[in-house]
Amino acid sequence: TCAGFPGSYGHYELDAQTFASWGVDLLKFDGCNSGSLELLAEGYRRMSLALNKTGRPIVYSCEWPFYLRPMQQPNYTEIKQYCNHWRNFFDVYDSWNSIKSIVEWTALHQDSIVKIAGPGGWNDPDMASSITGHLFNFPSQLVIGNFGLSWDQAVTQMAMWAIMAAPLFMSNDLRRISPEAKWLLQNKEVIAINQDPLGKQGYRITKDKNFELWERPLSGGAYAVLPSSRDWGVHSWVSSLSVEVNPTGTVLLRV
Repeated sequence: TCAGFPGSYGHYELDAQTFASWGVDLLKFDGCNSGSLELLAEGYRRMSLALNKTGRPIVYSCEWPFYLRPMQQPNYTEIKQYCNHWRNFFDVYDSWNSIKSIVEWTALHQDSIVKIAGPGGWNDPDMASSITGHLFNFPSQLVIGNFGLSWDQAVTQMAMWAIMAAPLFMSNDLRRISPEAKWLLQNKEVIAINQDPLGKQGYRITKDKNFELWERPLSGGAYAVLPSSRDWGVHSWVSSLSVEVNPTGTVLLRV
């Protein structure tokens, strides 16, 4: 393991059966100390097969491409064959710089990662976060409801994770969550965009200094466009729409 304890090498089926007997719903399988790229790939393939063999539907979260990228371009077609979602970039932390770096990395690599995302397999924009002073390794975490983001920045993370078709996992202390953070995390319109059945990941259209424009194709011929979800009324293709976007903030539209 990453902490130096014995891992699943040579015990994939035993561990998978153990997880299933515990009623585990999601397994995040790390790649620390795998020894070589060949053993790394073997481990991810064999644990996938072992999980399926248990008969229990366990979501399989991988770090396969994260460990490959320093040496070679990941084969996302193969990775999607075995994994339900996969980590690409560094850990997320409760800070705006962390969120911003993940979004920028995703945009810079969108040509290679957006096309593979879809039902059954998703790009995971982040992986670990510090919660109340302790490090927990959870997948794709929303740090909304902690302490590092302003309100505008929290809205931006929720909107961006919806645009990127990212798995949504909360990483906060629900005993101390604010009503505003709870409202944002439970926003049905944004969640509907994230969970759109078409399953296509969004992408950045343009960047002009500190302003970015993203869009995500949705089912029914609609698009989510991200430059507060609210109803802006009915507009035609030739009518104008003017909105204000705060620094580090976001406006999310469904058109």
